[in-house]
Amino acid sequence: MRVTTQTRLATRERILSATANLLLAQGWENVTTRDITAAAGIANGTLFNYFSSKEAIAASIIGEALETAEQDFHRRHTGDESLDEDLFAFEWASLKRLRQFRKFLAPAVAAIFSPLAKPMYEDAGAEIRARHLHAVQQILASHGVPQPLPAVLVQLYWSLHIGSFAFWANDSSPHQEDTLALLDRSLKLFAASLSGPQGVEHERSSE
Repeated sequence: MRVTTQTRLATRERILSATANLLLAQGWENVTTRDITAAAGIANGTLFNYFSSKEAIAASIIGEALETAEQDFHRRHTGDESLDEDLFAFEWASLKRLRQFRKFLAPAVAAIFSPLAKPMYEDAGAEIRARHLHAVQQILASHGVPQPLPAVLVQLYWSLHIGSFAFWANDSSPHQEDTLALLDRSLKLFAASLSGPQGVEHERSSE
C-alpha cells in the first residue's frame, strides 16, 4: 500500500511528539528506540524509515524549535539594535523556544554536538549547526562585519554558543539569571574578537 505524503508527515510528527514526551518523563538515558516506537504506535523497523537514531530525533525536535525561534527574532527585530543586542536577542529567542525541553537538553546536546560524539550522532546536529551559523553570519553582515568569517572566529562563536547552551540547560538560578550574565559576557567577548587580526593578536599576547 502506498504511503501518502500526509501520512508520512503525520507519522513523523507522532514520532517527534512521543520522543519528546518520553524524554521529559523518563530522561535521556532511560529512553530507547523501542520505547519510542511503542509510544508512537509504529513497528520497530518503521522508525528507521524516518530517523536513524534517538539522537537524530532529538536533533529534529531541537531544530524545529530553533527555526521557530529564528522567526521570533526576525518578527521582533527593528533594525535599530546594536550588534551585541542582536546577537543576545537571537540567542535568547532560541533558549526561550527550547525551554519546554530543558529537562533532556543537556545530555542530548552532549550526544549530538560534542566533538567527542560518535560520527553518526555528530551528523545529526550538522544541519542545526549550519543553519544557526548562517543566521549569525547574516546578523553580522547586517552590521557591516565582512564575510565570510575566518574559521577560527566561527569556531570561537560556536564554542561559546554550545557552552552557554549547556550551562543554561543546568542553570538552577530562579529565572536563569546566571545564564543571562554568561551569555552577555560570552557574546561581548565574541564581538570584541571581530575587531580584526590585530585585535586577535592583542588578546593572544595578553593571555
